[in-house]
Amino acid sequence: MSIPASLSAIYRYPIKGLTPEPLPEVSLAVGQTLPADRAYAIENGPTGFDPSSPVWKAKTHYLMLMRNERLAALRSHFDDATQTLTIRQDGAEVARGDLRSAEGRAAIEAFFAARFADELRGPPKVLDGEGYSFSDVPMKVVSIINLGSVAALEQMVGRKVDPLRFRANLYIDAWPAWAELDMIDSILAIGDARLRIVKRTVRCAATNVDPVTAARDLAIPTTLQQNLGHADCGVYAEVIEGGAIAQGDAVRVA
Repeated sequence: MSIPASLSAIYRYPIKGLTPEPLPEVSLAVGQTLPADRAYAIENGPTGFDPSSPVWKAKTHYLMLMRNERLAALRSHFDDATQTLTIRQDGAEVARGDLRSAEGRAAIEAFFAARFADELRGPPKVLDGEGYSFSDVPMKVVSIINLGSVAALEQMVGRKVDPLRFRANLYIDAWPAWAELDMIDSILAIGDARLRIVKRTVRCAATNVDPVTAARDLAIPTTLQQNLGHADCGVYAEVIEGGAIAQGDAVRVA
């Protein structure tokens, strides 16, 4: 199959549940996520997570949009050089901390303890593991959204749907609606990298949350189920050949 398409946008999510960060380009490594993607999470109650020997746990162990939609009202930025997380709300800085230091983590944890007290099952804790990614799936993957499918979903709900509701890494333009769901085991050539599509993405209630207003204003999984008989939108892919990719790159299906 040969469908001409292009890479419309690239995003990473340094802290699970917080602000997407656009990237003009990125270098992918074999068997890895985007660099720093979901490198940190905010633990929601004790989970027994061991950073020296991380074991995958479901997203319900962390603060996340499926249950904690108020996260979408925050605007966070992660600086790679200093490992500093800055959080703003309504234009004002509300928290800042170097996630390499105990003091920095404590500042971020205190913010979430105060602002999300009624949603916590225990003291919030900043978690990370060397090279670990707090993905929704146990494997290290890159998540992909087909903008053609988002356009089809807009027809179903009768209004615009912000593609960032799906919190994908790569957004691809010019594929037919739902074409990605039939591409399992297909190889994508993007820039210098090659990715194998391995799994369809089952959508959860996080997609119901507007990423700008934080309002839970749609029922996307239910809408998909009613119209298509499933709640899948988007796919996961494994990097099988590393290399640089950039916004605007052609996307070819082998």
